[in-house]
Amino acid sequence: MLKPEIKKQIENLTKKNKVFLFMKGTPEEPMCGFSMKAADTLKELKIPFESFDVFSNNEIREGVKEYANWPTIPQLFIGGKFIGGADIVLELAGKGELGKMVQGK
Repeated sequence: MLKPEIKKQIENLTKKNKVFLFMKGTPEEPMCGFSMKAADTLKELKIPFESFDVFSNNEIREGVKEYANWPTIPQLFIGGKFIGGADIVLELAGKGELGKMVQGK
């Protein structure tokens, strides 16, 4: 069960930052290949984003999976809305749709 305070913390992170990535590690030092792919894709597209290292807080790590109803990390949010994991980020970028989503088109 997602604790209200954890839900609020996740909502604050995803809503105050236009593009937000929950990942394993940091964009500079990713701790898994999927997190690295997601962060690198955003960097290559020059999309500014903030991130949260789920290894730094296990309650957030587990809570975000429940919050988004998505079992894996990384998880990308744009404008507070859950977009998907690494494969979806790569697919959207490949179609040219990720940048449009960030611009709100």
